[in-house]
Amino acid sequence: MGLYRRIKRDIKVVFERDPAAKSIVEVLFCYPGFHAILMHRIAHWFYQRGLVLFPRMISQFNRFITGIEIHPGAKIGEGLFIDHGTGVVIGETTEIGDNVTLYQGVTLGGTGKEKGKRHPTVGNNVVISSGAKVLGSLTIGDNVKIGAGSVVLRDVPDNCTVVGVPGKVIKRDGRRVKDIAAEGVDLRHNLLPDPVGEMMSALQERIVHLEEQMAELEAKSDGHESIQHIV
Repeated sequence: MGLYRRIKRDIKVVFERDPAAKSIVEVLFCYPGFHAILMHRIAHWFYQRGLVLFPRMISQFNRFITGIEIHPGAKIGEGLFIDHGTGVVIGETTEIGDNVTLYQGVTLGGTGKEKGKRHPTVGNNVVISSGAKVLGSLTIGDNVKIGAGSVVLRDVPDNCTVVGVPGKVIKRDGRRVKDIAAEGVDLRHNLLPDPVGEMMSALQERIVHLEEQMAELEAKSDGHESIQHIV
């Protein structure tokens, strides 16, 4: 598909996925996600032809005016929609399929100083919610949803929903994964498991259990002083 047709598609997806969009003029002048994708397509065209500095300059200017950083080497398919977009980072060897939606604060990044393919490959019809991090040379399958704030460090199969830190699959092919469903996790785009809260609850239960054991020992003791305070 030529550059002009890709741009037309990029404008069309804004109307498909953002009910706030009212006119083409508004999209052209007021949507930083569209601006970022447009400048990336130009930078990527030069990058594919062996230039490095000029595309990186376009990328830096892109980041300055939109708050979205896309390396010119990243491969992006048709129909990418970046909603709001501030803080979005897309690494050099990232590959993004068609009809993907990214919300603000999403990172498609690497995990170190390794060479070669070091960023994610994202399939078609994927939604990555606010603040989610997808790190490393992993593959996100088609029709995947990643919850807000999740950190994904492993491959995700097709047709899955992922939440948590680290990310866990809670749905596959429209059905809940049993061991996750048993925990009562319910994805509502911003509602994620709270491992810190769960740990604190477990510690509180453990303290109550220990206090009960101490009370039993005190009841069996002949002394009048609490054994909890014996030095």
